[in-house]
Amino acid sequence: MVRPADLDADGRGRLRRNREADLVALKTLLALRSDEERVVDTFRTWLLAEGWTPVDPTDRWTDLEAVRGKERLICEAKGRTSEKGIDADVAYGQLLRRMTYQEPRTRYALVVPSSSVRAVTRVPAHVRELLRIDLYEVTDDDLVLRLSSV
Repeated sequence: MVRPADLDADGRGRLRRNREADLVALKTLLALRSDEERVVDTFRTWLLAEGWTPVDPTDRWTDLEAVRGKERLICEAKGRTSEKGIDADVAYGQLLRRMTYQEPRTRYALVVPSSSVRAVTRVPAHVRELLRIDLYEVTDDDLVLRLSSV
Protein backbone atom coordinates (compact mmCIF):
# COMPACT_ATOMS: atom_id res chain seq x y z
CA MET A 1 0.00 0.00 0.00
CA VAL A 2 1.28 3.44 -0.91
CA ARG A 3 0.52 6.20 1.58
CA PRO A 4 0.66 9.94 0.90
CA ALA A 5 3.60 10.13 3.31
CA ASP A 6 5.53 7.82 0.95
CA LEU A 7 5.19 10.40 -1.84
CA ASP A 8 5.85 14.12 -2.08
CA ALA A 9 3.10 15.41 0.21
CA ASP A 10 2.58 18.33 2.55
CA GLY A 11 2.10 18.01 6.33
CA ARG A 12 -1.62 17.33 5.91
CA GLY A 13 -1.03 14.48 3.45
CA ARG A 14 -2.00 16.39 0.31
CA LEU A 15 0.00 15.30 -2.70
CA ARG A 16 2.13 17.93 -4.41
CA ARG A 17 2.11 15.90 -7.65
CA ASN A 18 5.87 16.02 -8.12
CA ARG A 19 6.15 13.39 -10.85
CA GLU A 20 9.92 12.94 -10.62
CA ALA A 21 10.04 12.59 -6.81
CA ASP A 22 6.95 10.35 -6.77
CA LEU A 23 8.45 8.00 -9.39
CA VAL A 24 11.65 7.67 -7.34
CA ALA A 25 9.58 6.90 -4.23
CA LEU A 26 7.46 4.31 -6.06
CA LYS A 27 10.52 2.61 -7.56
CA THR A 28 12.02 2.36 -4.08
CA LEU A 29 8.83 0.85 -2.63
CA LEU A 30 8.51 -1.64 -5.49
CA ALA A 31 12.18 -2.62 -5.22
CA LEU A 32 11.67 -3.56 -1.57
CA ARG A 33 8.77 -5.86 -2.49
CA SER A 34 10.49 -7.44 -5.43
CA ASP A 35 13.69 -7.97 -3.44
CA GLU A 36 11.86 -10.24 -1.01
CA GLU A 37 10.61 -12.21 -4.00
CA ARG A 38 14.22 -12.42 -5.27
CA VAL A 39 15.38 -13.69 -1.88
CA VAL A 40 12.61 -16.32 -1.74
CA ASP A 41 13.14 -17.45 -5.35
CA THR A 42 16.92 -17.69 -4.92
CA PHE A 43 16.56 -19.62 -1.67
CA ARG A 44 13.97 -21.99 -3.20
CA THR A 45 16.36 -22.76 -6.07
CA TRP A 46 19.18 -23.38 -3.59
CA LEU A 47 16.97 -25.70 -1.50
CA LEU A 48 16.16 -27.77 -4.60
CA ALA A 49 19.87 -28.08 -5.39
CA GLU A 50 20.46 -29.24 -1.80
CA GLY A 51 17.88 -32.02 -2.09
CA TRP A 52 14.97 -30.27 -0.39
CA THR A 53 11.43 -30.41 -1.75
CA PRO A 54 9.32 -27.26 -1.30
CA VAL A 55 5.84 -28.08 0.07
CA ASP A 56 2.68 -26.13 0.73
CA PRO A 57 3.27 -24.31 4.03
CA THR A 58 1.26 -25.50 7.01
CA ASP A 59 0.83 -21.84 7.99
CA ARG A 60 -0.44 -19.54 5.24
CA TRP A 61 1.94 -16.76 6.34
CA THR A 62 5.08 -18.87 5.97
CA ASP A 63 7.24 -17.70 3.07
CA LEU A 64 8.65 -21.12 2.24
CA GLU A 65 8.51 -24.61 3.70
CA ALA A 66 10.52 -27.61 2.53
CA VAL A 67 11.17 -31.23 3.46
CA ARG A 68 14.13 -33.53 2.93
CA GLY A 69 13.63 -37.06 4.20
CA LYS A 70 12.38 -36.63 7.77
CA GLU A 71 13.71 -33.07 8.04
CA ARG A 72 11.42 -30.03 7.75
CA LEU A 73 12.52 -26.41 7.25
CA ILE A 74 10.13 -23.51 7.86
CA CYS A 75 11.42 -20.24 6.40
CA GLU A 76 10.80 -16.55 6.88
CA ALA A 77 12.40 -14.34 4.24
CA LYS A 78 13.01 -10.61 4.14
CA GLY A 79 14.16 -8.39 1.32
CA ARG A 80 16.14 -5.16 1.42
CA THR A 81 14.72 -2.69 3.87
CA SER A 82 15.48 0.70 5.33
CA GLU A 83 14.59 -0.61 8.82
CA LYS A 84 16.89 -3.62 9.07
CA GLY A 85 16.79 -3.95 12.86
CA ILE A 86 13.04 -3.62 13.18
CA ASP A 87 12.42 -6.00 10.28
CA ALA A 88 14.84 -8.54 11.79
CA ASP A 89 12.96 -8.38 15.10
CA VAL A 90 9.64 -8.80 13.30
CA ALA A 91 11.02 -11.79 11.37
CA TYR A 92 12.14 -13.49 14.59
CA GLY A 93 8.69 -12.89 16.07
CA GLN A 94 7.07 -14.39 12.98
CA LEU A 95 9.25 -17.50 13.29
CA LEU A 96 8.45 -17.83 17.00
CA ARG A 97 4.71 -17.89 16.24
CA ARG A 98 5.29 -20.68 13.72
CA MET A 99 7.16 -22.92 16.15
CA THR A 100 4.42 -25.50 16.49
CA TYR A 101 6.58 -28.55 15.71
CA GLN A 102 8.43 -30.05 18.66
CA GLU A 103 10.43 -32.63 16.69
CA PRO A 104 14.15 -31.83 16.65
CA ARG A 105 14.24 -32.53 12.90
CA THR A 106 12.14 -29.43 12.27
CA ARG A 107 14.27 -26.32 11.93
CA TYR A 108 13.41 -22.73 11.21
CA ALA A 109 15.24 -20.44 8.83
CA LEU A 110 15.55 -16.71 8.58
CA VAL A 111 16.64 -15.82 5.03
CA VAL A 112 17.88 -12.29 4.39
CA PRO A 113 19.87 -10.26 1.87
CA SER A 114 23.48 -9.38 2.68
CA SER A 115 22.46 -5.91 3.83
CA SER A 116 20.50 -7.40 6.78
CA VAL A 117 23.05 -9.93 8.07
CA ARG A 118 24.30 -7.68 10.85
CA ALA A 119 20.76 -7.10 12.13
CA VAL A 120 19.76 -10.78 12.23
CA THR A 121 22.99 -11.85 13.94
CA ARG A 122 22.21 -9.61 16.95
CA VAL A 123 20.36 -12.58 18.45
CA PRO A 124 23.12 -14.65 20.08
CA ALA A 125 24.09 -17.88 18.33
CA HIS A 126 23.38 -20.02 21.40
CA VAL A 127 19.81 -18.67 21.54
CA ARG A 128 19.28 -19.34 17.84
CA GLU A 129 20.60 -22.88 18.32
CA LEU A 130 18.24 -23.52 21.26
CA LEU A 131 15.34 -22.35 19.09
CA ARG A 132 16.57 -24.34 16.05
CA ILE A 133 16.82 -21.17 13.93
CA ASP A 134 19.30 -21.17 11.06
CA LEU A 135 20.36 -18.00 9.25
CA TYR A 136 20.88 -17.81 5.51
CA GLU A 137 22.25 -14.91 3.50
CA VAL A 138 21.27 -14.28 -0.10
CA THR A 139 23.97 -12.16 -1.69
CA ASP A 140 23.42 -9.53 -4.36
CA ASP A 141 24.87 -12.09 -6.80
CA ASP A 142 22.14 -14.58 -5.75
CA LEU A 143 24.44 -16.91 -3.84
CA VAL A 144 23.08 -18.56 -0.70
CA LEU A 145 25.34 -18.76 2.34
CA ARG A 146 24.46 -20.49 5.58
CA LEU A 147 25.69 -18.24 8.37
CA SER A 148 27.70 -19.82 11.14
CA SER A 149 25.92 -20.39 14.43
CA VAL A 150 29.08 -19.76 16.45
